[in-house]
Amino acid sequence: MRIALVSRIISGPLDFRSKIRPLFFYSSRPQRHQNQKRRQEEETPNSNSSIGSPCRVQKLIASQTDPLLAKEIFDYASNQPNFRHSYSSYLILILKLGRAKYFSLVDHLLLRLKSQAYAVTPTLFSYLIKLYAEANLPDRALKTFYTMIEFNCTPSVKHLNRILEFLVTQRSYVRPAFDLFRNAHRYGVDPNTKSYNILMRAFCFCGNISIAYQLFNEMFKRDVVPDVESYRILMQGLCRKSQVNRAVDLLEDMLNKGFVPDTLSYTTLLNSLCRKKKLREAYKLLCRMKVKGCNPDIVHYNTVILGFCREGRAMDACKVLEDMASNGCFPNLVSYRTLVNGLCDQGMLEEAKNYMEEMISEKGFSPHFSVIHALVKGFCNVGRVEEACEVLEEALKHGESPHVDTWTTIIPRICETDETERMGEVLEELLKIEIKPQTRIVEAGAALEGYLMRKIGARPRRS
Repeated sequence: MRIALVSRIISGPLDFRSKIRPLFFYSSRPQRHQNQKRRQEEETPNSNSSIGSPCRVQKLIASQTDPLLAKEIFDYASNQPNFRHSYSSYLILILKLGRAKYFSLVDHLLLRLKSQAYAVTPTLFSYLIKLYAEANLPDRALKTFYTMIEFNCTPSVKHLNRILEFLVTQRSYVRPAFDLFRNAHRYGVDPNTKSYNILMRAFCFCGNISIAYQLFNEMFKRDVVPDVESYRILMQGLCRKSQVNRAVDLLEDMLNKGFVPDTLSYTTLLNSLCRKKKLREAYKLLCRMKVKGCNPDIVHYNTVILGFCREGRAMDACKVLEDMASNGCFPNLVSYRTLVNGLCDQGMLEEAKNYMEEMISEKGFSPHFSVIHALVKGFCNVGRVEEACEVLEEALKHGESPHVDTWTTIIPRICETDETERMGEVLEELLKIEIKPQTRIVEAGAALEGYLMRKIGARPRRS
């Protein structure tokens, strides 16, 4: 029944203009003579064939959504006397079968291509590498490099890099990728900067920084010019190993050789310096960035601000924030949130409140719930409940609902001072808030109810 269907498809007419989208294939090398000869073969009907020209069969195969049916049409045509498929038919069918993961059938077609001495283009192997990567078949992807050589098709460095990129995504294939990289020159493929970067990144992620360094130094010996990414990969690897001093030395070497580090290189170093508590060096590097051709952005400033706040140096963080405008960069919500929390942690509540007001009135930011909580908690801890209420009211005025932890911090303090009128005012403001999906009013109400119930339950009953 299936054979009859194939026969009917081949013998019946098709409106190819409406049913088949044009397919475009290209080769990475000029093959004009071969292409002209191939077109002549595809367009000329076989004199003794009842199914028409190879071009017609190619279109039939391309029009099928079922890859197995397309394969049966291919086989049916192959069995006709004096019929020879076009190379495009092989390519289309291999792609269909590969996308459907019928790789044993793909292998069979490759053997037929080789045995019948077709002129194979590098494009076919580019597709195969992609298909094997999508199917997560590293062994097949690796084998493709050597299959190309069997077809007398010299791999390009792009083929090498595509295989390397896929192999190193799996830790157990980093070493086979390295072996392929080492042997590539024997087959006429010279690794380029991207090849080295792929291997360097892989070894850095594996924690083998020594091999990454060897590869980096080897680039200069083989006249392969490293790029900014090469330096950055090695810097990131050194920073992961807590070797920030060597990473800074590498930055200096980079600058001396005329490279301009990118923003990610500086972010890596600033973050590592701050984590190692080298805040002086981090601030100096931040100041040098603009001189060295890379304007610091908000991420760089926020990294240093966070570093100072973590070490209890909130006033130094304030200075960094004040420097931002002169370099054409302006604080964002993260900047203020980090700074206010840092100031509150050091008990500098007035300064923190001033920055919150600046953040709201001058910059137009809504008060983040963590900023509100830090200030409310700070004021409550020193018995300044009135100021805590002012912060809370400011948040409510801007339609922001404090976190449940903020309510459970301030409500007991209000109750302790017996400011029932004050509590009523705060709750009245709370009820005016427009309820939004992210509003935590229900949580606050539950916390308040729980507190009041405990308060009532703790009162001695009158006899």
